[in-house]
Amino acid sequence: MTLIAPTTLALATALLCAGALAAPPEHAAPAAAKSSRAGSAAALPTDSVYQLSLPLTDQTGRPFDWRARRGTPQVVTMFYTSCQYICPLIVDSGKAIEKQLTPAERARVGLLLVSMDPQRDTPQALAKVAAQRKLDPRHWTLARPAPGDVRAVAGVLGIRYRALADGEFNHTSALVLLDRDGRILARTEQVGSKPDPAFVAAVRQAAAP
Repeated sequence: MTLIAPTTLALATALLCAGALAAPPEHAAPAAAKSSRAGSAAALPTDSVYQLSLPLTDQTGRPFDWRARRGTPQVVTMFYTSCQYICPLIVDSGKAIEKQLTPAERARVGLLLVSMDPQRDTPQALAKVAAQRKLDPRHWTLARPAPGDVRAVAGVLGIRYRALADGEFNHTSALVLLDRDGRILARTEQVGSKPDPAFVAAVRQAAAP
């Protein structure tokens, strides 16, 4: 497990390379609402991954932006549903971490799995995996980004991937712990049913009241 203290410059570089610093459209919101959003954005730490606007669709078909998860620590990873080996182990890792937490700690941490294969990972495909693996929807969210956003989210999370000719992917098997403001606290590439003890300790500390 690696404890992470990312620099503002490193995150800004990743965002710029991904073309991810464009703000979402304001549309015709009332001035008071615009002012409130501006204040919230200004308060976001410069080293937060939530500097990236990332629209997602979850396993129920509900659209949301991952910045809506601000306020709750998150264990975030990337996967794809047709993966037969590494991705099931990534899910095993999340479940193993959950087992190490008290019910109160579990209630204060989210687990977010972002697809790197949104063309095939429809909400139905995501829901099938969630049901097969018995992932509690109160804590687990499986989500697909827009195809053009995959590289951006992989970049800010430090996850490497490469599409193969047969439709599979070579990719980093990493879990990333975000604090309540989206700053990266820790990272582990240990996957499987035996969780990384140091990473579990970091999750428990992040979940403290």
